Amino acid sequence: DNSPGAIAVCRRRGVREARLLAFDAVDESLGSFNTIVLFGNNFGLFGTPTKAKQLLRRLQRMTSNDARIIVESRDVERRGGADAPWHRRYRERNIARGRLPGQIRIRIRFRDVIGPWMNYPMVSPDQLREILAGTRWHVVHVFDSDDTYVAIIEKTGGWGEAQGISSTGGGVVRARFPIQGR
Repeated sequence: DNSPGAIAVCRRRGVREARLLAFDAVDESLGSFNTIVLFGNNFGLFGTPTKAKQLLRRLQRMTSNDARIIVESRDVERRGGADAPWHRRYRERNIARGRLPGQIRIRIRFRDVIGPWMNYPMVSPDQLREILAGTRWHVVHVFDSDDTYVAIIEKTGGWGEAQGISSTGGGVVRARFPIQGR
């Protein structure tokens, strides 16, 4: 995780190997992974489509042949007041500026700690597929919900069981994730 506070919480809760590291700084020095988990609308950590393609190519090199990425995002053109005039105008401005419709620019602030500004895209499943084009990753399943969706992205089929990177706690986890319908 890129938050010293999040790393401290992970260590207090028993995570043995937690590192202070921004998502875009993850590289082969961490080893090889089978599963990367980006819940909490954390597909946005990729920043922009160009940066996402670069990071996805890096993740391609540092993951196993049967690796998968589990991401959560939001389709802003279908969710949460998408028909509201102010929301429609916001998306139209983004498109006119060459951005994704659901691109936002945010920074995190807690008390007197203020993080840097960052681009944070919210993408539809179709936009996700477009971003993945040319990266050797592909969407194998989308789990839709009322507010967001979770997509399973893979290089190859099968089960992924091993270490994984989690953006929800900065720790290394072990899990098995079956794909339904295989």
